[in-house]
Amino acid sequence: MYRAIAKNKRNTVFIVLIFLGIIGGLGYLASWIYGNTTIVIITVVAAIAYAVFQYFFASSQAIMSSGAVRIEKADNPRLWRIVENLSITTGTPMPAVYIVPDQAPNAFATGRDPQHASVAATTGLLDIMTDAELEGVMAHELGHVRNYDIRVSMIVFGLVVAVGFIADMFLRFAFFGGGRNNNSNGGGGGGNPVVLILGLVAMLVAPLVAGLVQAAVSRQREYLADATGALTTRHPDALASALEKLAAYGRPMQKQSSSMSHMWIADPLKPGMLTRLFSTHPPIVDRVARLEKIGGEF
Repeated sequence: MYRAIAKNKRNTVFIVLIFLGIIGGLGYLASWIYGNTTIVIITVVAAIAYAVFQYFFASSQAIMSSGAVRIEKADNPRLWRIVENLSITTGTPMPAVYIVPDQAPNAFATGRDPQHASVAATTGLLDIMTDAELEGVMAHELGHVRNYDIRVSMIVFGLVVAVGFIADMFLRFAFFGGGRNNNSNGGGGGGNPVVLILGLVAMLVAPLVAGLVQAAVSRQREYLADATGALTTRHPDALASALEKLAAYGRPMQKQSSSMSHMWIADPLKPGMLTRLFSTHPPIVDRVARLEKIGGEF
């Protein structure tokens, strides 16, 4: 488990480098098409600045967009006690606890590190889970906190949005602003219609690649958080049972947001067959199978 967590943290560096490579590639391509080499520098600097902004403020944005309400112990002693006991057991700082007024069963964790973490559960989750199952779900969410998945989620989310924004901006320039083909000097990559078409294709494909990378990263982190939660409670069957309930009773949430769908323990959007390729969650049946395997090893 500790090797997996260490590998998880190392992979974070490579993930960020991949996204910066995509963003830098878009900037270089745009500078070639539009004949302005400063576009590369501006693009990368803007993307990094946006990622830093997301690092500090995306957590509060996610909480606000979900409609979560912060609680104290007196507001919901059951949920508070479970989170508090898990925090003591794992030596993790007590996170801020929220309840989302939504009958769709779900939960999420957010924040930039364990010292600035928050966990939230929907009213629907609290209604259908037994104490053992709720403990398994919250142990999963604290697993994201302990594994620093919440930090990676914030950074990756910011970079994915940056890739999409930059690609969209360049496409608008291509259609409405023209490239170097409008330059009186002519010549260069931008004056070649073939190069312009290839550039447009690359700008369309880049957000799709970024989405696939984000989905792959999120899926692996869900598996790791499941394993972390199971080892914390020493009761993987409870988490497996909770996941099966999420599959049976799950439904789209009232406040749906594709930008934060990867933060929830179960996909809040219920994607169709086509969008499952970009799903940030592995199939629940696979997650249950892995938990059953872990239970057999205890």
